[in-house]
Amino acid sequence: MIEAIRQLFWSSRPISWINTAYPFAVTYLFATGKLDIHLLVGAVFFLGPYNLLMYGINDVFDYESDLRNPRKGGIEGALLDPKWHRLTIWAAVLSCLPFVAHFVFYGNALSHFWLALILFTVIAYSAKGLRFKEVPVLDSLTSSSHFVGPMIFALAFAQVDMTEPKLLAMIIAFALWGMASHAFGAVQDVKADREGGISSIATVIGARATTRFAFALYLAAGILMASA
Repeated sequence: MIEAIRQLFWSSRPISWINTAYPFAVTYLFATGKLDIHLLVGAVFFLGPYNLLMYGINDVFDYESDLRNPRKGGIEGALLDPKWHRLTIWAAVLSCLPFVAHFVFYGNALSHFWLALILFTVIAYSAKGLRFKEVPVLDSLTSSSHFVGPMIFALAFAQVDMTEPKLLAMIIAFALWGMASHAFGAVQDVKADREGGISSIATVIGARATTRFAFALYLAAGILMASA
């Protein structure tokens, strides 16, 4: 049991928990000014279960390529032995259910839509038969949605008008920044991905072009933020 918990813990990438919990918690707090149960539930959800769903599925379906990736097996990603794959999938799904039920019960039509879309992209990024991570540009866009999604969901749940120009500019800037970060990260994995037969924006257009693409996105995000 202890070993199973340890495997699930590392598969959820604890070093990245703050990257998803923070956008939700801070956005919800600023949007509502409330320290309430919804803030607590959302923060916990986007802290642990959400990351286990996202990264656990990734570790299961990327196992073969992860064997060739020197960055796996540490804080940047678990090298999940096949004997833990079934447990990881079940634990990821079941741990999310109570939180999803909470937000479905207390949410609204728009927040339901965004929650469903966010969870779909989390699964579609790595799951067999979908594998958005192997479609260049879509891989970066989907990865970005994993982090900007909690912020958008918080706004939708709080019923904030996201068409307000300054707010919309900030959302787009955050999304572009996330795309840039994914693309730049793909450059680091280009050799392992090619050896593992996995497509990515970096394996398709090359490391140099991907780096330039990431720089352009970072620049666009900065310009948007400066103008907001």
